[in-house]
Amino acid sequence: MKKSILILILLSLAGTTLMAQTTTKSERKKNLVIKEWNTKVGTSKPVLDHETTYDAMGRKTEEVEYASYGQKKRSTYEYKADSKKVYREVEYNDKNKVTRIKVYEYDDEGRKTKQYNYRPDGKLESTKTFEYSYK
Repeated sequence: MKKSILILILLSLAGTTLMAQTTTKSERKKNLVIKEWNTKVGTSKPVLDHETTYDAMGRKTEEVEYASYGQKKRSTYEYKADSKKVYREVEYNDKNKVTRIKVYEYDDEGRKTKQYNYRPDGKLESTKTFEYSYK
């Protein structure tokens, strides 16, 4: 009797564990804000170093890096409709002015194929091409 109850409890715990493992990475990041803090040796006051924000779909929407004077740089990420792939990334400097705009293209398998780098005035500065090969 005790043995069958123990087995029943173990099976129910195993089922709960399996259900918890099916949660995807993006589901765990829905509406999440991650703040990274640094504390220098000899001080007790933590200083904000990095902040990453995710939307309701678990996609990264903003990333900010800080320095002792405040914002060091910031990037925002844009997506097309329900896609998980970044379509456009806008980079800002410490004065919150646009420094570069990146636009991405992907192949049918979801791999990044091209990156177009634009200046703040909208003129194309450079293009990066991604090539995938197997050994």
